[in-house]
Amino acid sequence: MFDQAFLMEAIGLIAGMCTTLSFIPQAIQIIKTRDTSSISLTMYAVFVSGVVLWVVYGFAISSLSVMMWNVMTLALAGTILFMKLRFG
Repeated sequence: MFDQAFLMEAIGLIAGMCTTLSFIPQAIQIIKTRDTSSISLTMYAVFVSGVVLWVVYGFAISSLSVMMWNVMTLALAGTILFMKLRFG
């Protein structure tokens, strides 16, 4: 019914959705409270750097799932990193 490439891309889209959406509660909590004391600046700085590289990689291989979800993750994790730098 579906070819292997389609199924692999679907798995990538679902996996990306799960990992990206996991940042929403943390971002909302930080935006509401301005409290970033419990998160690691180093972890978020390294993570955001890695996500930037995933975005570049996604564009290089023309993978919708890698590009789309990592851009959204970058927005969420970048917001958290920004808030940590601003209010931490």
